[in-house]
Amino acid sequence: MDDPRAPDSDPHATLLPCPQCDLVLSVVDPAPGEWVRCPRCLHPLARHAVQDQTSPALAVTALILLAVSLSFPYIRFEKNGIGEQMGLLDAATELAAFHHPALAVVVFATIVVMPVCFLLALLWVHASLSRVGRPGGAALPGTAALVRALPRWQPWMMADVFAIAALVSLIKIAGMAEVTLKPGFWAFTGFALALLITVQRLHPLALWARLAGPPVAPPDARPGRTALAQGLVGCEQCGHLQPLAGPHRCQRCGARLHRRNPASLQRTWALLIAATLCCFPAHLYPIMITTSLGHTQPATIISGVLQFVQHGDWPIALIIFTASVLVPFGKIMALAWLSLAARGDRPLDMTAQMRLYRITEWVGRWSMIDVFVVAIVVALVRLGNLLSIAPGPGGGAFAAVVVLTMLAAFSFDPRLIWDRQSADPGPATQRNDDEPDTLPRHS
Repeated sequence: MDDPRAPDSDPHATLLPCPQCDLVLSVVDPAPGEWVRCPRCLHPLARHAVQDQTSPALAVTALILLAVSLSFPYIRFEKNGIGEQMGLLDAATELAAFHHPALAVVVFATIVVMPVCFLLALLWVHASLSRVGRPGGAALPGTAALVRALPRWQPWMMADVFAIAALVSLIKIAGMAEVTLKPGFWAFTGFALALLITVQRLHPLALWARLAGPPVAPPDARPGRTALAQGLVGCEQCGHLQPLAGPHRCQRCGARLHRRNPASLQRTWALLIAATLCCFPAHLYPIMITTSLGHTQPATIISGVLQFVQHGDWPIALIIFTASVLVPFGKIMALAWLSLAARGDRPLDMTAQMRLYRITEWVGRWSMIDVFVVAIVVALVRLGNLLSIAPGPGGGAFAAVVVLTMLAAFSFDPRLIWDRQSADPGPATQRNDDEPDTLPRHS
């Protein structure tokens, strides 16, 4: 008997491999406001494809707001009649002036360079899509490379994290002196919000569908089984199914093809070990050094948390402790557990494993709050011996922990756990999944 979920059972269905569990699914374009998820691992797969004009408008708005925030002062700080103010770029340049160039590059790249590159690339892609939609129109040069790059740049844009760090900094220094919010602060807050909405609207599969048409699977491909078990490989960029014996690049988008991410576990373990080693100087050495009336007081991450507690700022202390202590160590332990699980054959609760993986992948960037707090207060509090703050050696080490754990999460291939857990799920085990699950869109 023919599989009821074969692609010819619904002429509007598209066969897509789940990038997190490799299950091939027959997917129908969801209704507006809904998205399709994998019934096996609950990974969101597809969203309603529309001729989107809102995302380019948001991207232009975000670029304008960023330009305004760079042109005007960000925050003003005044104590005993002596004032100082900082601009957004001072958060990076002052770190470089204190001989922390690597940390300055990280701050500048994550709050300015990466967002600008992302927004300009998105505008280029949408301009190209408008040409493709016209009779005889062709895509602009480099469009395919930019569509492949957009999802990779997304986690490294941290304007929203910087905005939260600015609020934490205000609470930290409000007890020292008078703080005034300048136009650059409000413009950057608007930029972070516009960027966040733009990112949430991004769906690469929908972009590829508009750019190259819907993916056409091989005639012998069937839903309800993994792509690997059918001798197929799914492109992680555009979702196109193709034979394993074919070329090493996707026939549809040109991305590199891999059955599984090469040396995934080895790279994950190497990055986790490096991150663990960096944790020691990050927490033992001071992250900032405060000078007040000639008296110097270094502060580690833990002592900074205790200082907030002593002043009664429990919510801020909890945020810093969670982002700077619990999250980094939790990520290292979670990824170590998942890497061990990918090597073992013991049955696991896969729903819990995938939830752990997604939480680990998502929360890592928020650990940069402490690094941004240091960058802001160092740039703002510059009153000489009266009151000044300098970065400590722990800041660079902590930034390395954040970057290394993020890279470890991205290098881990969750399909390796599914490969070990059970045999290929045939049609008999997927009888209730003829139609894809739909959930309300979260963006």
